[in-house]
Amino acid sequence: MSILIVAMGVLVLLLAVWLLKIFSTKINFFTAGLDQKFTPSEISILWKLANMVELEDPETLFVSTNALSRCITNLIETSRREGTENSLETQNFLAKLYKFRTKIELASENKKGLESSRALSNGQKLRLILKGSGIFASRILNNARDLIITIPIQDGRIKIPPEDWKGKEISVYLWRKGDAGYVFDTNVLASGIFMGQNVLYLAHSENLFRAQKRKSIRSQCHISAHLYIIKEAVTDFSRVENAPGFKCLIEDISSDGAMIRVGGKGVNNIQVKLQFELEDMLILMYCLVRSVEFNAANNQSRLHLECLHIEPQMRNAILSFVYKVLPEDQKNAEVALAQLEDEQKDDDKKAADQGEKTVTDSQESGLSVEIPTAIDPEFLSSESNFSMEKGKDSE
Repeated sequence: MSILIVAMGVLVLLLAVWLLKIFSTKINFFTAGLDQKFTPSEISILWKLANMVELEDPETLFVSTNALSRCITNLIETSRREGTENSLETQNFLAKLYKFRTKIELASENKKGLESSRALSNGQKLRLILKGSGIFASRILNNARDLIITIPIQDGRIKIPPEDWKGKEISVYLWRKGDAGYVFDTNVLASGIFMGQNVLYLAHSENLFRAQKRKSIRSQCHISAHLYIIKEAVTDFSRVENAPGFKCLIEDISSDGAMIRVGGKGVNNIQVKLQFELEDMLILMYCLVRSVEFNAANNQSRLHLECLHIEPQMRNAILSFVYKVLPEDQKNAEVALAQLEDEQKDDDKKAADQGEKTVTDSQESGLSVEIPTAIDPEFLSSESNFSMEKGKDSE
């Protein structure tokens, strides 16, 4: 009898171990979600989304902006199909996801990072972007007086001969394990032979770029808008203006504000309303002018606006735009870093399979690449110019 009891106990224990192994991924996912202040029902939705987009490790959703963005996109597409996109529950959940995505990205940016290419290790995988030619793969062979790298390849082939790289200006991207992505600009000094391999010699850089600390993620843009000066003591936030306001151009936008260019001289600390369309949605953003850059030569001002009020659905539309619409150079940067991160994950998986000790950090960093935005000549017409001096609000 005692033997039977022991046997049953062993079977129960084995069953418990088996069930724990089967459900450990989901248990860990829910634990991570609770740690990030998501409710059980929200975590259930995220678990379904993670499986729908086929994340190999669902838990990366809580540390990877790329994984989270894929889930957000799937949620938007699903809610559109089901007709629930504009429901309060969906919009509140989207707002929470966007806020969490910003938190992940800024946390990655706030880490102390590299400052010089001289600190890079041999074997570091690289992506090179040559303007007009796309993305190339390479790696560091030796880091000494110059940075010596393998001949860049594209689609597995050498498309540009070594000697044709000399003198080229390139952008170098890398993914630093346990840290984030970096970029620096440099020149190809020469081509040659190193340890029997064809190589390129790059000039070192002391300016490895990492996105600055920000309260929100911004995107450069080129959006026409109308600006209205708020005079009322009590503001009707739902009011849509039918009369034309001061013409302006939004050059930089986030859910927390915008930077606009407008004709005339701007004034600090006045309240304004920005009205514009974004992907077929009318946006009403109520702001405070925080700072002004006035160019007397062309009678234009750059106004830096802090958002005071915006409806949740409109805020989510801006966040969707910011994370989806990126300049071409920034798209290349995102692709280059995604490739490097994927390769790092593959390397870590192989090392783990071989029993080697590895430490993996799946966080990402968005790189903000500043691209000058040209001003539409029509925007500079006389009817767009105005004065914001005290006591005046007309052209």
